[in-house]
Amino acid sequence: MHDDDNPQPEAGPVIPVSPLVEIPAAPPLRLDGSAAYTVPQLPRDPVWSGWDVLLIALLAIGCLLLTQVTLLIVAKVWFFPHADLAEIGLRLSKQPKLALLSMFAMYGAVALYMVRVVREKYHAGFLTAIRWNFPARSWRFPLLGVGMMFALGLLEHILPMPKDAPFEQFFKTPLDAYLTSLFAVSLGPLMEELFFRGFLYPAVLRRTGVVPAILFTSVLFGLLHSMQLAYAWGAVLVIVLVGLVLTSVRAATGSVAASLLVHIGYNGALMLIAAVQTDGFRHMEKAALLFR
Repeated sequence: MHDDDNPQPEAGPVIPVSPLVEIPAAPPLRLDGSAAYTVPQLPRDPVWSGWDVLLIALLAIGCLLLTQVTLLIVAKVWFFPHADLAEIGLRLSKQPKLALLSMFAMYGAVALYMVRVVREKYHAGFLTAIRWNFPARSWRFPLLGVGMMFALGLLEHILPMPKDAPFEQFFKTPLDAYLTSLFAVSLGPLMEELFFRGFLYPAVLRRTGVVPAILFTSVLFGLLHSMQLAYAWGAVLVIVLVGLVLTSVRAATGSVAASLLVHIGYNGALMLIAAVQTDGFRHMEKAALLFR
């Protein structure tokens, strides 16, 4: 009997499969046609939803307002019993230490809630879920932040900058300046990166795509700082560009730790220049010139 008498079916095209991708086999069927077991589904990336991100933002706003109201009441009862609330609020707004205290309390509550959402609600590891992924050759990323600071500093010379921004209040005294500098290279950038690049960006990415997610996250990042910059569009645009670089680093590396290092490099360079030009924050009258 020849092979021609029993023709074999032609082989179909070979579809290459990456050895790194494990494709689960279809479950066997019972006699009634139902599956013998359920194939486990891959976890959603990110595990949280956009509503979770919104709740985190609302929690931050609520905590900040609650702290401010608490400080206002304490000041009214214990320190300025005969002053009206508007006057007390104005006095408190000129106290950077109280503002930093409010931010510290707000960030603490938000950080605890972030961890709770990931670990208790979605039963996932926090650092894995946010894509912490500390990068190799990490020294490159702070240097990128320093370079970004100098490049955007040149841009600031051709953009309208505010003459009197609320941010300058944080550099009125040497102690205020040192506390602000410490905050600017530690808790401040850490919490901003956790929220914007850790939680917000991947949630938007899942709905839109890389470019829209980067743009949306960067614009929102700039708007967050607008009040500190007296809503001056030139200064806000600079912060949007900072956000654009930070979010692009997060997208390219898949690492929140990488964007955090860039952020620390940028803020650290600003604080170092401020310290040098004010002789170690001893001549604070020179500080105002740095932010104009």
